[in-house]
Amino acid sequence: MSRFRQTLRSEQEPYLAVRSVAVDMCHGYVIESHAHPWHQLLCPWSGAMTVYGGRFSWIVPPGTAVLLPAETRHSIRMWGDVAGRSLYFPPSLQAPALALEECRVISVTPLLRELICRVIEWRALDTRVPVQQALLHLLLDEMNTVPESQLSLPLPVDERAMNVARHILACPSAAETIDSWSRRYAVSRRTLERLFREETGLSIGLWRQKARMLNSIRILAEGKSVTTVALDTGYGSLSAFIAAFRKTFGYTPGRKILGT
Repeated sequence: MSRFRQTLRSEQEPYLAVRSVAVDMCHGYVIESHAHPWHQLLCPWSGAMTVYGGRFSWIVPPGTAVLLPAETRHSIRMWGDVAGRSLYFPPSLQAPALALEECRVISVTPLLRELICRVIEWRALDTRVPVQQALLHLLLDEMNTVPESQLSLPLPVDERAMNVARHILACPSAAETIDSWSRRYAVSRRTLERLFREETGLSIGLWRQKARMLNSIRILAEGKSVTTVALDTGYGSLSAFIAAFRKTFGYTPGRKILGT
């Protein structure tokens, strides 16, 4: 155990600005829908998570974290063996990084990762302790300046379009057409295309492509090779998959996703 790790006492409660939790979870483990009274910063050191909340779903691999506003109902599914790390911030804590109206995925920079590790070592930050107060300010500043990640997938609201979205998410690599979805869910092709554009900001074709890319991150987190993932995701060649992945996320699959 680290020599920095502290034992929390009940009298500290009013002065705690951050709490932390470190937990390891196995592949396939599901945390059912729930909410927290504090804001949560959730990140995996290994494996990957799919977080569902409201009208969005997010894939969260190593190198990223999802910020969840207080009282946001969400559920989580684990892909691969996940080393999960969470920080919790009271809703009374005022900071631009915590001025959240909805969830968002951010990049975890090397500095942010080290700050999270230090909070995990200490278990919490007590605002009466100068060094911990200083670390809190640095942590919030870094959370506010790191870039957002393109790992969210907006979900349509209309029930017909949502049925199609769920169908795609169940098997993103399936070689199905818009016309086949239209027949299955009794909605015209034109209506389906309009609903996806209006309610997700993406054409249905681009929506499926992003669903495939996010699914590829999940498969990579399970330890499969990039070549295997390319084929499992429905791409005929490795180069085509890497090009699509880079276009979607801004980097190639591999070490950044696997966290190795």
